[in-house]
Amino acid sequence: MKIAVLGGGHGCYAAAADLSEAGHEVRLWRRDAAALAPVQQGGIRLKDQKGPRDVRLALASGDLGAVLRGAELVLIPSPAVAQDDIARAMAPHLVDGQVVFLPPGTFGSVTMDRIVRAAGNAAEVTYAETGTLPWLARKHGAAEVAITIRAIHLPTGVYPQARSAHALAVISKAFPGVIEDCGDALSGALMNAGPIIHPPLILMNAAPLQHFERWDIHNEGTQPAVRAVTSALDAERMATREALGYGAPHFPLADHYDNDRWMYGDAHKKLTDSGDWRETIDLHTHRYMLEDTVLGLAFLASVARYAHVDAPVAHGLLALAGAILGRDLRQGPRTLDALGLSGLSRAQLQARLRSGPA
Repeated sequence: MKIAVLGGGHGCYAAAADLSEAGHEVRLWRRDAAALAPVQQGGIRLKDQKGPRDVRLALASGDLGAVLRGAELVLIPSPAVAQDDIARAMAPHLVDGQVVFLPPGTFGSVTMDRIVRAAGNAAEVTYAETGTLPWLARKHGAAEVAITIRAIHLPTGVYPQARSAHALAVISKAFPGVIEDCGDALSGALMNAGPIIHPPLILMNAAPLQHFERWDIHNEGTQPAVRAVTSALDAERMATREALGYGAPHFPLADHYDNDRWMYGDAHKKLTDSGDWRETIDLHTHRYMLEDTVLGLAFLASVARYAHVDAPVAHGLLALAGAILGRDLRQGPRTLDALGLSGLSRAQLQARLRSGPA
């Protein structure tokens, strides 16, 4: 299958290498075209439990039109903060039948569709999003990526849901046996693990993050008090899903720490043992704040409010993050208010998610 991978981060390089090795025709695009030179010259060095090897791509280019041309699947494992710009860049090139997959999405399926349509492209493009990246991965150089673990469950919601069969069939070609239908895009967005894991970790580890040069929030930073807050926040997420009519499985985050039933299976120890997550985290610039808190947590809090679910932990963490950043995060760009959806009845929202905009 022809797959376009858009972005230059850890997940993007993992996607390009892993899917190329699986036999797909993968084309990689990033805005910083000059940074692709090492990939163009020698491919990507992929490291995992099998050892290191070099993987060639079909194309690595800064020409987005060339990368998207003929692609059945457009994979965007980039942070949600980049989605609006990527949508504007994609708008002139997307065509009927293409599937855009956001792992994870932060409700980007709806916002990207809106941007593409506003740019004048009415092509029948289907969007989908899931709860996490398909890989726990870190780049080790300009053309080198290490994959610690691959996801074994990717609960995926589709927008518009009426085209789910087509979208899930296409995505499953890239991730066989892993994609699980969880309904519409809102259900998919409420599977996003980042806004549950990362805001408590960075906010409750704010002092060591600002004191030490490097600090592993997933190892030393994950202590019983942090786990208690994370579990309470996740309970609010699951209560919100239930209130909106989304049934189990909800993929409770406790499974990530306690057993092998979560999206990555039994992954937490492998993550901490790898050492790749002992890093420098700037609370004003890191994606855990800008993506998972400013966008993702604010989105969750707004959906809980819409569903009349009491969510004191979500709102409290959002207030703390706002105090650090010096601004009110309750009116962020991914809230249902900002997206113009909070005034819809449940039936109207369900209809929009099923069929797309009128």
